[in-house]
Amino acid sequence: MKLSRVASFLVRGHRASRSGAVLLKNSYSVSAVRDSTALLYRNHGEPSQVVQLESVHLPQVGPESVLVNMLAAPINPSDINMLQGTYAILPELPAVGGNEGVARVMEVGDKVKALKVGDWVIPRDAGIGTWRTAAVLKADDLVTLPKDIPVLSAATLGVNPCTAFRMLTDFEELKPGDTVIQNAANSGVGQAVIQIAAAKGIQTINVIRDRPDLQQLSERLTALGATHVITEETLRRPEMKELFKSCPRPKLALNGVGGKSATELLRHLQSGGSMVTYGGMAKQPVTVPVSALIFKDVKIRGFWAFLNRAVV
Repeated sequence: MKLSRVASFLVRGHRASRSGAVLLKNSYSVSAVRDSTALLYRNHGEPSQVVQLESVHLPQVGPESVLVNMLAAPINPSDINMLQGTYAILPELPAVGGNEGVARVMEVGDKVKALKVGDWVIPRDAGIGTWRTAAVLKADDLVTLPKDIPVLSAATLGVNPCTAFRMLTDFEELKPGDTVIQNAANSGVGQAVIQIAAAKGIQTINVIRDRPDLQQLSERLTALGATHVITEETLRRPEMKELFKSCPRPKLALNGVGGKSATELLRHLQSGGSMVTYGGMAKQPVTVPVSALIFKDVKIRGFWAFLNRAVV
């Protein structure tokens, strides 16, 4: 099931405005929020078969809980994997879909000190279920945000930008002028990598698939701060030698695709560099040439945002 089909579930039965895969819900007064419209699933499987839009009665706000009104919630590939039952973290069923989003606090329990009415909050960890209009949640499961940032940015802050920041800081000591190469450069993580790296003076080589609107996409990524934007095909061509005359070979490669794309990233990594895999959209294994391990001493690492958020 495509993400657009899931998005259609989110707007069925109640008013909402849509921007990409993020659904903006209506605001409600405290007295009005005693029921929630939610996307529930009782079994794992294809979203079109297991997800149902239902009305759910909300429990009373307990001493250590809060009532929140969801403002916006995105749809990420990991959300779909959870519905399918293939993700590493699976909530108890029945469950509400969605792991990310921003909400406004509308009522707080007597013992809640860290939150107040009107605060914007995001989930601390995965599995909280954000595809609903309102919820009663434990205060400790939420993190406050400034309210002076765009609502769509707030709704998508917890996964992709955090993944990008951690991968840029945890695996190699990058300095201004260094280079990072990444595939899936137009993904949420990829765009965050471009912007964070540009702010740090780090050059980026951004690999995308060929497409009819290649020029427009290239210009958009360049406007975000991308140093170079190339296609998967260019990655395998001799032109790469010319590219490395204008920037050093990358210390860090970020792989969200897998398969041949990951192998090609490794070919261009400098000796002693690291390739970090955070996704596998091609659904193909990462193949590492023996020469890369023996003669270039590259490091092959993995990163999972939810695991690291739980540990930190």
